[in-house]
Amino acid sequence: MIQLITRWGKTLDKENVLKEYPRPGLVRDSYMNLNGEWDYCISDTKNVENFEGKILVPFSPEANLSGVGKILQPDQYLHYRTCFRLPDGFVKNRVILHFGAVDQECEVFINGTLIGKHIGGYLPFSYDITEWLKEENELRVVVTDKTELAPHARGKQKLHNHGGMSSLFYTPQSGIWKTVWLESVAETYIEQLKVTPMFDEGAVKIRVIASGSNTDTAHIRILENDNEKVSIDVIANYDTVIPLPNFKAWSPEAPFLYDLEVSVGEDVVQSYFGMRKFSTGKDKNGILRFYLNNEPFFFNGILDQGYWPDGLMTAPSDEALVYDIVKIKEYGYNTIRKHIKIEPERFYYHCDRLGMVVWQDMPNGGGDYNMAFVTYLPNGLGNYARFVKDHHYKWFKREDAEGRKQYYKDLQGMIKLLYNYPSIAAWVPFNEGWGQFDARKTSEKVKSWDPSRLVNEACGWFDQKGGDMYSIHNYLRKLKVSPKSDRVVALTEYGGYAYPVEGHLACEKKFGYQKYASPEALTESYKRLWEEQIYPNLERGLSSAIYTQTSDVEEEVNGLMTYDREVDKLGADTVYALNQKLYQLFDEMTK
Repeated sequence: MIQLITRWGKTLDKENVLKEYPRPGLVRDSYMNLNGEWDYCISDTKNVENFEGKILVPFSPEANLSGVGKILQPDQYLHYRTCFRLPDGFVKNRVILHFGAVDQECEVFINGTLIGKHIGGYLPFSYDITEWLKEENELRVVVTDKTELAPHARGKQKLHNHGGMSSLFYTPQSGIWKTVWLESVAETYIEQLKVTPMFDEGAVKIRVIASGSNTDTAHIRILENDNEKVSIDVIANYDTVIPLPNFKAWSPEAPFLYDLEVSVGEDVVQSYFGMRKFSTGKDKNGILRFYLNNEPFFFNGILDQGYWPDGLMTAPSDEALVYDIVKIKEYGYNTIRKHIKIEPERFYYHCDRLGMVVWQDMPNGGGDYNMAFVTYLPNGLGNYARFVKDHHYKWFKREDAEGRKQYYKDLQGMIKLLYNYPSIAAWVPFNEGWGQFDARKTSEKVKSWDPSRLVNEACGWFDQKGGDMYSIHNYLRKLKVSPKSDRVVALTEYGGYAYPVEGHLACEKKFGYQKYASPEALTESYKRLWEEQIYPNLERGLSSAIYTQTSDVEEEVNGLMTYDREVDKLGADTVYALNQKLYQLFDEMTK
């Protein structure tokens, strides 16, 4: 690997690492960030006394910005240690320790006492540590990570790559990779808000989930441009429907957000929500389309891996997260398909406020895939994969029953975590058969957990005929679609055109579906692709197009930008004009 570093990595302050409040949908004035340099060691034993150096949390040891540069092996333990004192006046009644994410399994100790174990590398978890606190506190974390040797969610991580389609997978990482932080709460406090826009009814449904009894009173204030629109008392832990007459809708063109303040007893939190509706329906020609706010809508977007050359899955700064979203919007796209990764919550907050729709993938898991079966053959032969049934667990590397059970736990956890973010339009349980199983049953579960959003049941192939989308991945053939009676036709991956930019490459190996030697040739081919395949298929039912991808990632050199985000490879003016023409043609055909 050739070590690239982003502009944000170059200016990183070790004393001020990702200090922004990590949970924008539930904000308190109590906050203590624990990011920074911790002691670490990698050992063959679960118990250690000596630490070998410093690691910059929350960057994984495999990431350059961590200061370590080592890959944790499946038979090793990664140990962390830090000490902290609580500031005077910090403690109200209870102190909660939060981890944004730790990959894959960990045990957490406070002052020598095991306070909890966690499985799963993508979701946050927390512990009430009040009873173990002292004046000076030691926090230890012990991590194991088997990557593809365990059935847990792992996304694009792979211990060993061997070129070809294996280039689709990246450097594995382990341990803490999202913010670690503390907060103090009252004895009775707000654990969660569940906010559901009721667009057609002109109302919003809110449930205040509090730690006390079901008879606790919660006070809700809704503000529009700092002006109080609603002030109401409700019973905690029950749904309350609140009318919002003459509400302002959320959309990518006008991403209006309402401020929300909720209190239970002494506990007060700040939040927000957006009024919008995602659905399907028939256009004026009787063709099934996606709808936003009861109008036909074309999801025109980018496949976004969320990887960084210096931080891997951890963006080097909050500004870096914003940069990618703004860049995609400047190109004229309206959608990000967040590819088999769950970002820190601040990513979704920025999409909400900037006006960027998100399709959210569930990170894949299971065993080590047979790439010929799940990728090579479907990519080359097309529709054959649509007739393969996914209850053959062995074919899809999902034989481990506990792994399937953990998948559902993580999937439901992801939906619960991200439920309130208005920018999220669709859930994607499975991608290209990577650990897929019982997809029809899974999409029905997703709809039961969240009926307000769309479901892309089996993205690409191995279609089980469920969900809202007839999903197509098309890299090698000329695209020609036809309307479907039961689901909307969605091009959910395409393109992947490669242009390697010397001086901005992370690997000597280079992967892409078609290769070009200049930005002009790349842009001209992209334009031809749209004119010959995207525009002509609009009238045949095509209702989304997700181009691969935001940036180069390791061996993949098919990004809008280089991996370090220093060079824009596709001509921005040309792409923007193509996108504007698409929206105009689509509106003329459908409305």
